[in-house]
Amino acid sequence: FLRYNLSYIRNHCRQNPTTFWIMFRSYSILSLLLTTCALPWCTVAFVGPISRPRGHLALWDASSSSSDDSVKKKDLASSSPVSPPGVAAASTTTIDGSSSNSEMLQDLARQVTAESQELYACLSIMSQALLQSSVTATDIVECCDTLDQLGAASAGESNSSDGNALTVTGELLDLRRRALEFQRYTFLSKLLKDDYEAYIATASFLSPSRIPRGELPNVQDVPLVKGGATNAAVTVGNDGVSLVADCDLEAMEYKDSPLDQLLLNIFRKLVTQHTNGVTSEKSGIEGLLEQGRTYMLQPGQTAEAQHKMVYNTLKSLMTPVLPPFYRIFMTGIVPKINSPWDGKQIGPWFYAPFLTSFVTPVFFAFLVGPSKPNLRKDGSLGGLVVEKCKFLQESGCKGLCLHQCKLPAQQFFDQELGLALTVS
Repeated sequence: FLRYNLSYIRNHCRQNPTTFWIMFRSYSILSLLLTTCALPWCTVAFVGPISRPRGHLALWDASSSSSDDSVKKKDLASSSPVSPPGVAAASTTTIDGSSSNSEMLQDLARQVTAESQELYACLSIMSQALLQSSVTATDIVECCDTLDQLGAASAGESNSSDGNALTVTGELLDLRRRALEFQRYTFLSKLLKDDYEAYIATASFLSPSRIPRGELPNVQDVPLVKGGATNAAVTVGNDGVSLVADCDLEAMEYKDSPLDQLLLNIFRKLVTQHTNGVTSEKSGIEGLLEQGRTYMLQPGQTAEAQHKMVYNTLKSLMTPVLPPFYRIFMTGIVPKINSPWDGKQIGPWFYAPFLTSFVTPVFFAFLVGPSKPNLRKDGSLGGLVVEKCKFLQESGCKGLCLHQCKLPAQQFFDQELGLALTVS
């Protein structure tokens, strides 16, 4: 059988020289890879048992010892069987070089083995988190305990002597930490989706002492201070509108990017256009807030007029092109094409909330400040968390926040774009 195959390959290569060179290069590369991978293991297996002779070790240590010790060790070396000068020097040098290479290859092999085992362990942790169907608060606490133990190991503290003690060190600790953080986030996300009340209780208990607030999948009802009230509402006015209590966070310092400054200038010009010329000499967000305050305090002003002004400003900011594009490719609203489906909504598409939350931090930071995507209250994608709203902090007025930001933004997304938005 082998003879038949070799003859077939030989005849085929004679007729097609190109095939011969392709096979030759392929087999050469394959042989080089196999040799590179197998040589360290073979060298460790065959060269590893070799050790330096005792006399040679004594001569090596004599260079850093006293003169008397040097004489003793040289005598010890000379007591070994005498060989011709050239042969003795060559044999000693060969054994020493082989031993050094052997130890180096053994260390390399141990390092590769340890890294492979750690990679397998991290993949097992992540796959277990993804495949586990039900999650309890106990699972999350145990994951936090393991992370605390890992932090103690990275700080140089002694590990426990039980069977679960961590044995990884150095750079492998960071890999294990990332895998455990992924497991913890996945467990929290599943608990959020399955039992929201249990998630709030667990997150409130563990954050921020053991889980940083920024690593929670949802912070909507998680108090900022442990033991504090969760979005305690107060009633303002006769209309019964509920607002959150005063924020106790320290004031943030916002740094606008060139894009933020550009969008803010455009937005201010649009506000001037839709308020019949209300403007301000101040620059930046302070000028925008003065415009909004002046418009709000005009005689006979109503909340509905403020909502309409912001609605039209947002519509102009998005230009005539973006809303139709968003309605078609995000929320699934059929355009007017003279069909029975004109104006009907068959969406939103599954990716619309996530992509919207991914783009919003870039193009609306000039109003709300830094934000980042997270999970919604039901555990699905499409949430956006803003720890400290720029518009609310700089204005210090809940009336401006409610009637010139929150309510008109919700109306705009729902009526103009076809995607429900809840600002809470």
